[in-house]
This record gives sequence, structure tokens and C-alpha cells, in this order.
Amino acid sequence: MRLIKTNFKRANIVESYHKIKLLIKDLNGKTLINSGNENDFIYPRSSIKIFQAIPFINSNAINKFKLSSKIIALSCSSHRGESYHLKELEKWAEKIKFNIKNLQCGTHYPLNQKAAVKILKSNKKINQLYNNCAGKHLAMITSCIMNNYNTKNYLEFNHPHQIKIREIFEKFSGNKINIKNYGIDGCSAPQYSFKIKDINSLLLNLIKSYKNKFENSSETKVLIDSVIKNPNYIGGSDSLDSTIMKISNKKIFCKGGAEGVFLFIDLKKEIGGVIKVADGNERAIPYLIFSLFKKLKIMNSAELTNLKKIYSFKLLNHANLSVGSVETML
Repeated sequence: MRLIKTNFKRANIVESYHKIKLLIKDLNGKTLINSGNENDFIYPRSSIKIFQAIPFINSNAINKFKLSSKIIALSCSSHRGESYHLKELEKWAEKIKFNIKNLQCGTHYPLNQKAAVKILKSNKKINQLYNNCAGKHLAMITSCIMNNYNTKNYLEFNHPHQIKIREIFEKFSGNKINIKNYGIDGCSAPQYSFKIKDINSLLLNLIKSYKNKFENSSETKVLIDSVIKNPNYIGGSDSLDSTIMKISNKKIFCKGGAEGVFLFIDLKKEIGGVIKVADGNERAIPYLIFSLFKKLKIMNSAELTNLKKIYSFKLLNHANLSVGSVETML
């Protein structure tokens, strides 16, 4: 077991730290960094939305409803509730003639602070489209419409669309999903726990698929290309995954998930990485990513500089005084 952690220091004392579970491998199967937790089961949460979106792409809904690349990116997004997100989601619901009240994701205020404040000040009533998982749910509904499936119970474990999603997970991970691994996500959709090494297999096969060396290559190319073309639509102007994709010059696809999960693939170096902050605190991830990408030369010096400008390694207090620092021990 290798202790990988991100330290938050006040003056010269480590005030708190976050233990990291980490596995990074290349397409040849070579392990680049391993914390020794590869057999731990975790819920990848929203980080695996791209796999959940593959049956939607396969349904031919894009052509039938003339869906844009922005809408495609939203299908595997955790959007931040910014105005441009809502605009495309509303267009999508109108195209498929679906009443958004029937989306079963629930509601919450925008994850983007400025967007949330704007809504609160306006006294505007939020709806299901503000849920960060609305795109995933609209993708499920759209696929159900294309296949003449019941849309009223689209989240049930044995619904034909959910079975299709499980088949994708099993194909890309190389393992069957057991009922004991079934859980319910924050948006009420099925969520499954995987061993960290199996999530890494998902990612490596995603790279293969994108490069026409695995199944569902046409679907993965559409999804990844749409996200890379519209990075703000998988997250938002203030989300780490969108930021990394904007900085990395179209070579990285990545996606965060709740409880400190972050997945990435480097399409050029053919590397897949699984990150899980053991205590679920997401604040450690930007600093860990910086250290990892520097060590593995995934980002060049200019790209790392841009990332560092956004996520300062200095701890600042409310008077903007530097009171400490952040460091990752790999």
C-alpha cells in the first residue's frame, strides 16, 4: 500500500490531509502509479456518465431530432446550471416533446454560485432542468422514445434502457455487474459500485473505442468529440473537468463525480486514470491533478502554468493574505 495524499499546510504545519486512492495505467497495461487500492469497490458517481450515454447515441436520436453537439455534450454532463446550459436543455425537451415535470431527477439550485444567486434574486422557480444530471435523464428519455420503451419507469433496475446501460458497463469493464453492486444515485438513477481496477479498464477500453480498436467506436467518438468541442457543456465555467479540457488542447477527456471521484484519459499518451479521495473531499483534486500531470508529462509547462493560475497553491485568508500552502505527496 502506497500512501498518496494532498496536504493542506498552515504556516509549516500540516493542518489536514486527504488520502488518495489512485490507479493510472497505459494502454499496454503498464501501471504508472498505484496506491494499492485497485481492489477497493467505489461508486464512480457522475464520472461515468459517458458510458451511460452510449445507448442514447446508438438510438439514432441525434439524426431524428437534429440534436447539436452541445446537446450531445450535455447528455454526459454534470452541468452547473448556467444560462447557456438551460437554453440547450430547454431546446432538447422541446425537440422530443417531453414534459420536463416527468423527469425523475429531482431539483436543486444551480451548482454555479453566480447562477444560483441570480435565480434567488429573481425569485424564479427552478425545475428539473436545473438538476446537474438533467442531460443524462433527457438522454435516457430520448432513447426510450426512440425504442418505444415506457418512459414512466425509465429508472427501474430492470427497465430495458437500464439493462442496455449495464451491458455497456459490463462490456467496457470486462466484468458482470452483480445486484449487490446496485445503488441509487443522487438523481435517482441506478448507480453501480466497481473495483477501481475495473473502472480503469472502462477508461482504457474507452480509449480503444475512440481509436476504432473496441466496440461502440462510432458512439464514443461522437460523445468525446462533442465534449472536447464544447467543454463548458459537460460541467461549466467553474468546473475542473471543463477547465482541464479547455487547457489541454483536445488531448484529455475527463469527468468528475461526487464524493471525490475524478476520471481522465489522455488520448495522445493513451493513459487512463482513476482518482478517489478517500474522505470524499473534492478540494484536493485540482492540486493532485497538477502534480500527476506534471509527473507524467500529460500537460506541458504552459498548460500547467494556466492550471496553476486558476487553482492557487497558496492558502489565502479573507484578507487575501497567504497563510499556508497545498502540496501533494505522490
